[in-house]
Amino acid sequence: MNRRTLLGGLAAAASVPALAACSSGITSLDQQGGSVSGGGSSKKGVTIGTANFTENQVLGYLYAAALEAAGVKTSVRPNLGTREILIPALKSGDIDLLPEYQGALLHYLDTKAKATEEGEMQNALAMVLPAGLQILPYGMAEDSDAFAVTRETAKKYKLKSLADLAKHNGKLIIGAAPEVKKRQVGAVGLKDVYGVEFKEFKSLDSSGPLVKGALKKGDVDVANLFTTDTDIAGNDWVVLTDPKNLVPGQHIVPLIADRKADSTVRKALARLGNALTTEDLTELNRLVDKDKKDPEDVANDYARRHGISKK
Repeated sequence: MNRRTLLGGLAAAASVPALAACSSGITSLDQQGGSVSGGGSSKKGVTIGTANFTENQVLGYLYAAALEAAGVKTSVRPNLGTREILIPALKSGDIDLLPEYQGALLHYLDTKAKATEEGEMQNALAMVLPAGLQILPYGMAEDSDAFAVTRETAKKYKLKSLADLAKHNGKLIIGAAPEVKKRQVGAVGLKDVYGVEFKEFKSLDSSGPLVKGALKKGDVDVANLFTTDTDIAGNDWVVLTDPKNLVPGQHIVPLIADRKADSTVRKALARLGNALTTEDLTELNRLVDKDKKDPEDVANDYARRHGISKK
């Protein structure tokens, strides 16, 4: 996966800790002091919520492993649903921490956001987050949305990029999670940016068995998948290029309530973010989806092998 250039630091006015780019491209905290809000404490434990797809569940358990190793008690509430459920849960105190994706979160909070570079998005996020929430430094791993077609469909309609879809308006069926129908990084943006109009939108799941099964069977022509999904290469599917940068950068970023964002949490999650690569995340997804291993076991094993925990 192509790496975008990381900014050396973020503006202090954005109330986000500065990031430093190491020679390896890994980001880390310049200062590992107290929380931005000044009042966070993890002494009573941290509850981690996750979205309803494999990768986010694995990330939730990775967060738990990193925090437990730092002496923070955790509980994980996996598979809670979409942002429409998770963000209110975070604000209300039902959960305290959530693994997020920079660009997707930014567009959820600000549908008119234009930033696509990681540092710019971090600043933009700090400006639009609901009161009581903050983002911590983003990690090295990235997972972006992708729009894929089968090799046969690509040849039949001469599809190489998202722009090519507009040449076949009213003919193609797209499959994706229901919320993608109303999102900028989805049907809305495909129409606004590329002029694409589909024959039908089929509500399925997020890079899961429903949408991938539909693509295999030919029930949908275009599927919204994630770039860390090993089934893309396994099935020789074609990811359509995005020349107008509809899909922003999607580095993994912790979204946390101010009430829990102390230095212990910051250090633990920064350590994980500096270790976990896109390739690692892709492999962890494979272990769960293909080898049918438990997400918590996969996360704990990774944390142990990489010195993040001793479990």
